[in-house]
Amino acid sequence: MPLVNMSELLDEARRGDWALGSFSVADMEMVLGVLQAAEEEKSPVILQIAEVRLKNSPLELIGPLMVSAAENADVPVAVHFDHGLTYENIAKALDFGFSSVMFDGSALNFEENVKGTLEIASLAEEYGADVEAEIGAVGGSEDGSQDLAVRYTSPEEAQAFYRQTGVDALAVAIGNAHGNYSKEPHLSFDILEKIQNKLEIPLVLHGGTGLSAEDFKKCISLGIKKINIATATFDSVERAVGQAYKDEKVKGYYDLQAVMVKAAYENAKKHIKIFGSDGKA
Repeated sequence: MPLVNMSELLDEARRGDWALGSFSVADMEMVLGVLQAAEEEKSPVILQIAEVRLKNSPLELIGPLMVSAAENADVPVAVHFDHGLTYENIAKALDFGFSSVMFDGSALNFEENVKGTLEIASLAEEYGADVEAEIGAVGGSEDGSQDLAVRYTSPEEAQAFYRQTGVDALAVAIGNAHGNYSKEPHLSFDILEKIQNKLEIPLVLHGGTGLSAEDFKKCISLGIKKINIATATFDSVERAVGQAYKDEKVKGYYDLQAVMVKAAYENAKKHIKIFGSDGKA
């Protein structure tokens, strides 16, 4: 099954009442686990890595691995560079064969965000790749180093932003936050509905860890077609490894590897079923 563009998968999701899981990975074990779940559930899927994670998972190593895994998968897989902050690293990801990139200009003012997004869109077009952007600001931070406040997406700004950039997918802020929520999240579905009514493109939900199945399904019904899952995967693997050592089930490296793959697999499988992408490949 060839590596596919994100927009191809999102267009299919828009025609149905389901969303695509976009799973952050940090190593081969997570890649194997996510793809095992996707193939078993016959689900299209996105593999992604955020720029802030490159200090732990160098793009020169993880990038080719992700692309090769997608090219050899039995289901459609897109490979996405998430929260791209610098032209240099976004260009590297495209060179390695990533089929979509995100320019994260959420910390910039509206005009600068538009300008930066257009610059990346021009670059991505040379590779036939898709572009995601963000308007408003999702809370927390991708690597947990900051606790940034949510800046709710303005439906009018979202509409203006899309008209000026023509991005393939747009991440919105409706009370969602990266990392683990410190208290029960309360999403502003009224804002999401207003955004959906103004835009005819797939919307993206960052900060999926900790949301209920009901919240996910409500978001999907209101235009969210790509849902990012990162912290849940990392936490699942960490917990499983700790428990395996506690239970004395790790006798060598390959026992450890199997635990990591299984944890990533179980987390991905759970979310695939919630998002309704199972059986859509």
